[in-house]
Amino acid sequence: MEPFNRKDASTALTLSQFSRFVAAAMSREPVLMGAWVTAEISDMSSSGGHCYMTLIEKDASGTTVARMRATIWANRFSLIRRKFFEATKRDLSNGMKVMFFGGTNYHSSYGLSFNIVDIDPSYTMGDLERLRREILAALQREGVIDCNRNMKITEPPLKIAVISSEKAAGYGDFINQLNNNPSGVEFHTLLFPAVMQGDKTAASVIDALDRIEQTDCIAHWDCVVIVRGGGATTDMNGFDNLQLARRVATFPIPIIVGIGHERDRCVLDEIACVRCKTPTAVAAWLSDFVGMAWQRACDLTSLIASFASERLKGEHIRLQSIETMIPALADSGIKNARLRLQGISALLPVVAGEATSKARIRLEALTTALRIASHSRIEKEYPMLQGMASALRMGAVSILEKEKSRLDGLQRLTEALNPISTLKRGYSITRAGGKAITSLNDIKPGDALETQIADGIIVSTADKILDIHTKSTSQSHNPATE
Repeated sequence: MEPFNRKDASTALTLSQFSRFVAAAMSREPVLMGAWVTAEISDMSSSGGHCYMTLIEKDASGTTVARMRATIWANRFSLIRRKFFEATKRDLSNGMKVMFFGGTNYHSSYGLSFNIVDIDPSYTMGDLERLRREILAALQREGVIDCNRNMKITEPPLKIAVISSEKAAGYGDFINQLNNNPSGVEFHTLLFPAVMQGDKTAASVIDALDRIEQTDCIAHWDCVVIVRGGGATTDMNGFDNLQLARRVATFPIPIIVGIGHERDRCVLDEIACVRCKTPTAVAAWLSDFVGMAWQRACDLTSLIASFASERLKGEHIRLQSIETMIPALADSGIKNARLRLQGISALLPVVAGEATSKARIRLEALTTALRIASHSRIEKEYPMLQGMASALRMGAVSILEKEKSRLDGLQRLTEALNPISTLKRGYSITRAGGKAITSLNDIKPGDALETQIADGIIVSTADKILDIHTKSTSQSHNPATE
């Protein structure tokens, strides 16, 4: 190795000689001839049936720590591509993490590259893909996987609740695209901010959906839009969440998603009412839907106007025809009415006479029947009426006698209770100031008194007041004794 350390042009290797040394060294290392390698696809392109790409490896912070060119020649590319699609239902694209089998190839003109001859699709599906399938299977078992997906948007969605990050470029692109739509329709949007990447994505989007539903979403919103721009593949992991998927699948109004780029897919893309590849594609879909609805309304307006015009023309012609026929129809109607009235006039006396004759006969028959019936009823009821008259007389006499006895008793009681009768038995009534005296407390010595007896009134003055219970007396003057 000593000659290689000398700075002598005569001993220096040409680049092609050095390349041959490198190729020879690689050929002696078996692992470089064939190995399974995991990496992420970048800068993928195809030409002439061959596929060219760059394989990269990133650390946890997202910094690229390894890079190598890779090639899939045409004779293997179609087989690898078909094998991958049949397993994953997806085509190879940038950003995918893959496991390729191949060997190194060193070319003096093109340098080192990785020659791919096989692929393991199960690695790409990995835990994330299995998780997605498990989430979809769980929703299928619960019977809710098609609830939002099968909703129909029949009316133009003009009132839109948007879930995104306020600072996200995807949200800005969506709003700009929506506000500058070709049809010039004004959309009404309201942002419900949410975290759109990382571990908090699912909980944040669920919270935003809860806040939308609390606004009486069926009455206030036509649809919900969930948008975010593209990014690293791992940034999409937060949308593959069972609780979030269940919330979206069972939401009461249609949900439209535009998450990431066209190559990006998550569980929400499989269960939402509408899936668009990017936020701007969501805005374009809304604009196109409203534009088609507007065009349909214009077409219907034109059709209605045309139909109304044709109908008016037809009715105008019909009115002209009727206007021409009116005089003849009027004359014919008048003649027919006159003939009908003449016939009725001729029949009227005959009909009236017949009706009068029938009514007279019926009235005579009723009169005779009434006379016979009344006579028969009177004869039938006469004995009962005589009995009732006799009972009535006897009852009246008895009542009168009872009432006379009662009145006599009342008269005797009245005479017994008459104050005059009481006075005649030797009693008297003494008054002071016009009021009858019932207690010694009603008078005092010197009061003027009026004593009424049966045949007159005695006027006196109270001289002595004697209480028969206490034997006390009060002096009073009695002019009658003087």
